[in-house]
Amino acid sequence: MAVREATIPLPVGSAAVAVLGQQDSLLKLVEEELGTTLVVRGDALVVRGTPEQIDAATQVFEQLVSLAQSGRTITPADLRRALRARAGRPDAGQIRLGGEALLQTASGKPIVPRTAGQAAYVEAIRGHDLTFAIGPAGTGKTYLAVAMAVLALRGREVQRIVLTRPAIEAGEKLGFLPGDIAAKVDPYLRPLYDALYEMVGPERFSRLSERGVIEVVPLAFMRGRTLNDAFIILDEAQNTTREQMKMFLTRMGFRSKAVVTGDITQIDLPRDRTSGLVEAREIFKGLAGIAFVELSEVDVVRHELVQTIVRAYDRYEAGKADGSSGASP
Repeated sequence: MAVREATIPLPVGSAAVAVLGQQDSLLKLVEEELGTTLVVRGDALVVRGTPEQIDAATQVFEQLVSLAQSGRTITPADLRRALRARAGRPDAGQIRLGGEALLQTASGKPIVPRTAGQAAYVEAIRGHDLTFAIGPAGTGKTYLAVAMAVLALRGREVQRIVLTRPAIEAGEKLGFLPGDIAAKVDPYLRPLYDALYEMVGPERFSRLSERGVIEVVPLAFMRGRTLNDAFIILDEAQNTTREQMKMFLTRMGFRSKAVVTGDITQIDLPRDRTSGLVEAREIFKGLAGIAFVELSEVDVVRHELVQTIVRAYDRYEAGKADGSSGASP
């Protein structure tokens, strides 16, 4: 196919740096990922490549210009993630760079869905009273759920936030940990505390906790309760039993919203116990009012190596399964 050329206008001054990246890091990344040739000529960017490459590069830089003009920037890691996510889709559609900020953290950092999967997750929470999010570590399952809970609280859509986790992880038993029950369960709940501290600040979190507006509790403490006007999050749900999942889901009261998150590749239950999350996916999929969002390694927003690690584990597990399926009895 013949190589073509197109010109993209660039902003001036510091906005141009935001579009091209420090030392042209974003420009070089687009060249590497899309296979285009990019040359800056004055206040314009010349793109050379196939029509498909030119269309993709134009999408990228038009979005980068728009983000720069709104005062937001994209890191090389964000850009690489967006380009690789696009390459992994059959339709090779729109490249998504960031999205609308949900809210700002206590330090002023905007919280933004950073992948198409995360954006779909946020929309699922907005549109459903019960949302299940299943995916590997680092995909923002818990973080975005907490952000949506804080957003609902600020908007007076709910009167309180309740976050819970099963206190079973990595084969450890609470009885072997030192201290009283609060000290024993605190390590399991720490990721929830961390997310809340970042979004509302430690001091405001303490005040809201004292008033009962925010609760962070072990799943076992949820039994017998009915939660009205609440945003309820069950985290690490792959480690719930069938009975625990049913107990949790039946806590929902009037005007409440629930989000259930988990990674079904990291189940720490005994082998003879069925994961409540795995079973719920079979029981409730397709029912009105309930959303299921499947996140994958392309939605990982931690260190870039985490995506590579998740993908390597998936290949390894698939290889083991193929080997065992072909083994003789």
